[in-house]
Amino acid sequence: MKLTFKDKHEYVDYWSFYIELERDAEKEFHLNEIMNLSGKEREKKGRAILNLKTSYMGEIIGDFQVYRFYREDMPDHQINVGDVVLVSRKHPLKDGIEGTVFEKGKYFITVVFSQKLPSGKKWRIDLFVNDITFKRMLGTLEFFEKGYSFYPEDIILGNGKPYVCEEEEVEFFNKNLNEFQKEAVRKAVCSEKLFLIHGPPGTGKTTTLIEVIMQHIKKGKRILATADSNTAVDNIVEGLVEKGVNVVRIGHPARLKKELLDVSIDAKAFNHLKYAEIKSLEKKINKLKALQENYLKPTPQRRRGLSYDQILKHAKAGKKVRGHKIETLKSMAEWIRLQKDIKKLIEQKRRIEDEIIQDILSNSEVVCATNSGSGSEFLMEHYFDVVFIDEASQATEPSCLIPMIKAGKAVLAGDHKQLPPTVLHPDAKPLSFTMFERFIKLYPQVSYMLKVQYRMNDIIKEFSSKEFYNGKLISAEEVKDRKLSDITGDIGKNPVTDDTPVIFIDTEGKLLEQQKKGSKSKFNPEEAEIVKKVIDFLKEAGVKTEDIGVITPYKDHEEYLKKLIPDVEVKTVDGFQGREKEVIIISLVRSNPEEEIGFLDDLRRLNVALTRAKRKLIIIGDSKTLSSNETYKKLIDYIKEKGKFISFQEV
Repeated sequence: MKLTFKDKHEYVDYWSFYIELERDAEKEFHLNEIMNLSGKEREKKGRAILNLKTSYMGEIIGDFQVYRFYREDMPDHQINVGDVVLVSRKHPLKDGIEGTVFEKGKYFITVVFSQKLPSGKKWRIDLFVNDITFKRMLGTLEFFEKGYSFYPEDIILGNGKPYVCEEEEVEFFNKNLNEFQKEAVRKAVCSEKLFLIHGPPGTGKTTTLIEVIMQHIKKGKRILATADSNTAVDNIVEGLVEKGVNVVRIGHPARLKKELLDVSIDAKAFNHLKYAEIKSLEKKINKLKALQENYLKPTPQRRRGLSYDQILKHAKAGKKVRGHKIETLKSMAEWIRLQKDIKKLIEQKRRIEDEIIQDILSNSEVVCATNSGSGSEFLMEHYFDVVFIDEASQATEPSCLIPMIKAGKAVLAGDHKQLPPTVLHPDAKPLSFTMFERFIKLYPQVSYMLKVQYRMNDIIKEFSSKEFYNGKLISAEEVKDRKLSDITGDIGKNPVTDDTPVIFIDTEGKLLEQQKKGSKSKFNPEEAEIVKKVIDFLKEAGVKTEDIGVITPYKDHEEYLKKLIPDVEVKTVDGFQGREKEVIIISLVRSNPEEEIGFLDDLRRLNVALTRAKRKLIIIGDSKTLSSNETYKKLIDYIKEKGKFISFQEV
């Protein structure tokens, strides 16, 4: 992985190459599936839903059309709020209309479109690719190469010398911050150009970041706050709104939390004093369009080669031309005159819309958007004093660059010991080496790690602390002795339901993994049965289903488990990053005579899985296969010492 670059051209060439690879891979992935798999096969993979009925729900802010698609027997699927989808009657690539998922329920999906749908009884929805982000990454690299970066180029290239000046006294808005969070805030406030907040699991990274933002607002700074995902941006927005900050959220209404629609750019525009002018112009435009229907539209066939100007000229002179009747010419001329008036009104409407948007942005204390959204046309001419990027360790470097070049100072928060961004193309792996991780290696003097965690029982925390954070994590007093009996009241003798914080259930090489034909993933049916048995015991002990989470590294095993235990949340490790549950069960799947663990050797994946549980962590796997990796061997030894190690036959 490359740490430094000799100049802008090398930097741009390097990242452009990998973006194009990934862009092609993502497009190809979805297109190939749509072309090569039947609708039913794609539905089985969770990336399409067939035979949907629909009902029109009306409009939301910004003239977006909302439709609800529903089915009584809705299958399991991977389509989530904010995803770009193709909605079609039969052929996604022929008659598909692009939309954005707005809501998701057990039996329905609500999709927002920029146009009304044609009539149809049965519909199909396909998960699709969003190309806008790739375009914005490449566009930002081009701006950077041309010298349009507001941020110091030498720091981005890896040759800068950012520093933290002498710390000043800070009066904190949040009085509940711990000493490490306060220290991070002080350092971030007085850093000159760059600061990196390293936030391990449960250490309150976003809480700290919000405090740093508040301190910069107090100094009168103009602020842009971003993250790669809409969920992470909404978390920042919520935190700022609670503190009474004047925030504007850039983004498609379908991708925002419903509770935050009031601070969206569309809602603020709708409530602006000048919006009445927009409504008045829209009425005039619609009136002229209705009037236009009384006249003949000059289609190419009807014009017979005449330009608009020629039609107007001949109609005025009352002369026949190219076999047209005078009435036809006059009717077309009237349509053209109305069209010119409509065009003028539309231009006037756009000017006022632009004035409204610029007024909102200029008067907001903080502008919030996804990394990609910060490259939207709304912010094209806007620059900021400071940019804050949350979850920076889950975003590719070109993604972080989009907001970065818009400010003179950057504060990034993340944890490079957890999962990096997902990269599809096997040759585009450098994209998983994030700007956050690169800067922590290059500029350790402007980074600081938060150390008090507020999530896990101390014994659950300890292994990850030693293995990934140099033993520096400290458990807050209120969580270090968290026990399962605090929420069940009944200890019992079963190790699955007692107060032992960490247990390992060994499948002893007797429950072997399997692989579906044509799939690279793995699953383990007999291990899945152990998971079900464990969940049944937990339920009997009084643990609520919503307090249990099941994590597995493999997609096929996730699908198998979902059918077996439909009432409990099951996700891959990637799907659980940033989440937590009272009880977590990890089903590791791998068990084979060759003792191969495959991509389980990505230890950041292990770190994420181990740090989601608050009170009890139950790991199920084959100790012999797993012990072929030194870290898993250490984990098993740790559980034998501090927790309980039992055979699957004892469950």
